[in-house]
Amino acid sequence: MDLRPNKTIDLRGHHPSNQPDHKNQESTTEKITAFLDRPEKYEALEAPADVLIEEAHTEDVSLFWEGSEYEQYKHDRRWYVVASLLLAGIISYAVFTDSLVMAITFILIGVVGYIYLTKEPRHLEFRIDTEGVWVGNELYSFDDMESFWIFYEPPTLKELSIQTRGSLLSRVQIPIHDVDPNDIRNTLVTFVPEEKHTPTLIDTIERVLHI
Repeated sequence: MDLRPNKTIDLRGHHPSNQPDHKNQESTTEKITAFLDRPEKYEALEAPADVLIEEAHTEDVSLFWEGSEYEQYKHDRRWYVVASLLLAGIISYAVFTDSLVMAITFILIGVVGYIYLTKEPRHLEFRIDTEGVWVGNELYSFDDMESFWIFYEPPTLKELSIQTRGSLLSRVQIPIHDVDPNDIRNTLVTFVPEEKHTPTLIDTIERVLHI
């Protein structure tokens, strides 16, 4: 006699592969959501290629130097007498010929020249980058420039001349000190046309009188 219990096992629908594991699915969903919400995944992103190129380009074109904001010359008493007489003569001539604008102009030249002669020039940093030309914290933007020219007659004249579109201050003179003028020219010519500037009457007087 067979005493083993007679068991019938129904295996239909009990395969583990056929049963959805809701617990595992929920756990996987939570992991994905947690990963997407991590802030550090954004910090790991690299800067776009065009930004990196722009930064490299800025470093390539920048030019830096420092020095006094203008050249200062030493003058003796005789020089002051001659300069005063010359300005007085020009102003008198302007008044005699009813040239009011000319008289006012040379009066201002005398006042400004005296101020420049009696004060110490500031020590400034000069820089050229993709925005324009910096003189200290003041920017002369390339968008506002019409042309540039370099006056270079060492040791007395080493100057960058910028023609701007401004109505009040159309010509800006910047000392370049001991910087190679070719370096400045090669940097600026990429952004601004190079055109020869003719010294104005005021420029000529300033250079002759060294003011």
